[in-house]
Amino acid sequence: MLNILHVDMNAFYASCHQAKDPSLKGKPVIVAGDPKKRNGIVLTASYEARAYGVKTAMPNFQAKKLCPHAVFLKPDYFLYVEMSERVMDILRRFTPDVEVFSVDEAWLDVSGCERLFGDSVEIAGKIQRTIKEELDLPCSIGISCNKILAKMASDLKKPAGITVLHPEEVPGVIWPLPVEELYGVGKKMAQKLYSMGIKTIGDLAGIPVEFLESSFGVIGRQLHLWANGIDDSPVNPEFSKGEKSIGHSLTLPKDITTFEEAKAVLLSLSEQVGRRVRRKKFVGRVVTLTLRDDSFLTRTRSATIPYTNTTEDIYRTAKKLLENNWDGKTPLRLLGVSLSGLTRDFEQISIFPREEKIKRLNKIVDEIKDKYGEGAICRAGQKAEVVGIKIGFRS
Repeated sequence: MLNILHVDMNAFYASCHQAKDPSLKGKPVIVAGDPKKRNGIVLTASYEARAYGVKTAMPNFQAKKLCPHAVFLKPDYFLYVEMSERVMDILRRFTPDVEVFSVDEAWLDVSGCERLFGDSVEIAGKIQRTIKEELDLPCSIGISCNKILAKMASDLKKPAGITVLHPEEVPGVIWPLPVEELYGVGKKMAQKLYSMGIKTIGDLAGIPVEFLESSFGVIGRQLHLWANGIDDSPVNPEFSKGEKSIGHSLTLPKDITTFEEAKAVLLSLSEQVGRRVRRKKFVGRVVTLTLRDDSFLTRTRSATIPYTNTTEDIYRTAKKLLENNWDGKTPLRLLGVSLSGLTRDFEQISIFPREEKIKRLNKIVDEIKDKYGEGAICRAGQKAEVVGIKIGFRS
């Protein structure tokens, strides 16, 4: 049964800028670490820029030579998180079973949704049209029987494609692809696989699992299963039947290597988490920080605090976890913040005036954003040179 969808936003960072500023539509847009520096690199490029050969990680000066009329922009993390939130809200209109994988990707299990929205292909089409009509963002959608094949399918037709991938099509469609196109195979692992003579996903699928385990450990067995199109992991919605949590993660367009950059991103994520927790009238007591470095090693660290839903408490705790668990040098490619141990907000009156002032401030900020949009107001810690937005109000 082909009931699993993978929604992948196309050239997400560049597309967000084009949606925000319609004058950029149809133009080659390049999001770069520092557009003013010749030694900066391309973080992502619109499809209009890619048509000229511009690629991720290409030096700015080289991209400029290939596409002299390109529009270079700084990354705007706050914009990306805001648009991601709106995309995920649209997905949840079609099914409650949505697993947010990153800021621009999610899996959906649409089992039982046929009577409301049609079969999987019809649902994919409706999702794609809704995101385009409401947010002016393109996406590709893969449809299959499990998560790994749905994800592989979404990569086959970009931009704005819808691809159905049956398990029996794996040998003909997936196996000829380069091994680095399999999820979980990063640059370093791809280099090692190539040195072992494993160049395609089909090569990997045919290697004895015992050999892969001896070379790569547990991940070797997992890669063998994925290469053969096998994945029994369920779509795990944000709210599980067990402990509930609300969180946001961001795969960064450029690896972060300073505390200043990391803290600015954490503040943006904490703001989004706090706002969603308050909107749902929850408080929580466990703050979890997720770190993924450039070798794809992922670590989570948690701290328990008194029940809260304020951005300040969430950010303060996440920042402390960051300072205690990161050296400020190892490149980070993903940061995430979540609040769990949730319960309904019991609206306890604090005996401390400052706490009441912070709660009122959070409420006022939420009301401004509800009325004028996410970018209407932001906190001073979200520095313009890091998150790419203007401090204060937007006219």
